[in-house]
Amino acid sequence: MAFLLSKASPFSRFQIHSQPNKIEDPFLLSRRRFHLELGAREKALLEEDPALKKFKSYKKSVWRLKRVGDVLTIIVVAGCCYEIYVKTVMKKAAVEEAKAKNSGA
Repeated sequence: MAFLLSKASPFSRFQIHSQPNKIEDPFLLSRRRFHLELGAREKALLEEDPALKKFKSYKKSVWRLKRVGDVLTIIVVAGCCYEIYVKTVMKKAAVEEAKAKNSGA
């Protein structure tokens, strides 16, 4: 119980832990702390390739195509909702008409 209370105290985050820091690999630590310049291979990989330029999609045309697809999706969903609404209204009208014929006869 005392263990739970000691961990739950509001000052527990300010306590200094007595465990020594484990140093895994000094090379990994240096990579985390310092900025390293890219090598020649990395720089070559990040450069634009002129052979791939003809396959590049242009942002504006892709945006327009996406917008057209979104609009078509909205139109189709609205059409389906309208068809469902029309069918339910027609069904209600048919049911009311049938009730009127049965009660009037």
